[in-house]
Amino acid sequence: MTQRVFLLLLTAGLFVLAVELRAQAPSPGHPASPALSPSDAQNKISINSDLVVLPVTVKNQFGELVPDLEESDFHVFDENVEQSIDVFTVEAFPLSLVVLIDDDLKSKDAAQMTPSLRAITAGISTNDEALVCRFDLDFYPGDAFTSDLDKLWADLKSVQEHSGPSTANPVPFVTPPSTHALGVGEPGPAAPIKSGSRPTKALDDAIHSAAALLHDRGVGRRKMILIVSDGVNGPQFNHFTYQDTLEALLHDNVSVYSLAVGSSLIKKKFSRLIDYSNDSGGDIYYASSSANMEKLYSQITEQARHEYTLAYVPRGTHSPSAYHKVEVRIDRPAVTVKTRQGYYTGGAPSSRSTSSDRRR
Repeated sequence: MTQRVFLLLLTAGLFVLAVELRAQAPSPGHPASPALSPSDAQNKISINSDLVVLPVTVKNQFGELVPDLEESDFHVFDENVEQSIDVFTVEAFPLSLVVLIDDDLKSKDAAQMTPSLRAITAGISTNDEALVCRFDLDFYPGDAFTSDLDKLWADLKSVQEHSGPSTANPVPFVTPPSTHALGVGEPGPAAPIKSGSRPTKALDDAIHSAAALLHDRGVGRRKMILIVSDGVNGPQFNHFTYQDTLEALLHDNVSVYSLAVGSSLIKKKFSRLIDYSNDSGGDIYYASSSANMEKLYSQITEQARHEYTLAYVPRGTHSPSAYHKVEVRIDRPAVTVKTRQGYYTGGAPSSRSTSSDRRR
């Protein structure tokens, strides 16, 4: 009797197990579950410090995101050596965002920009965090990263109150006085001629300082700088060069997304923003009106949220340089691929102080 009960229980257990396995198996016409669940992908990236992580954006010829690519469509090259992809996911990573607002815009540009700032909160989800900062000659960091939309809006309102033409006196260019003794019949020096004013902004320092704020955010987060600026930069006022700042961005995998304010007919004036956006794997958008800016804020955060994430442990590369060039190719015609141009091995850049610290 006992043996018969045991056999009945064993048969029932095997039947239940078979039903469960059948339920887990993919049905015809439906693909199997991906090898890595979202949490698996984030965990693998978080615990493996050797991984090189590449956020990748793919757009078609119309500028639209391409959402249907598979891992097999991607080929990653590190110093021209093709790599095996260890992690591939289309998971939306939580954002760590520094909103960097130009504090010294022309009056007409500031008038268009300030009413649009509240729209930034529409692109922030409960898992994201943001910090609002300002810059002109100096960098003005916000209080702390926050996911509280009310706090974020209060910070943006404060920026609205400060944004506009700089109240600092411009540094004029003037013709220097003569330093030699006057010759016979030589006229005296003319009055100094004011031929313009130097730009009162240190854009390189501002982006470097914003990158430093993102340094300690987790590797499982998408790190972004959203800079709203007219692109004017006074190189002589910066303590960090473009290359210094780019190194800090690439070391911490920070992408720069630029919203270029003002007329876009002359792209040359936005060249610094274009370089930071392209070299860090971000993007640049152009807007001259409040309505356009409001649409673009959410478009920028959505693009960052719908990037592909590829990660790999470098193999077969023997470059003596700390900098490694990276290229991502895709087996699909008529698409544009955006990712960071490379990465640095070893420790963090030696100097991470802000521009204000460097001036002391």
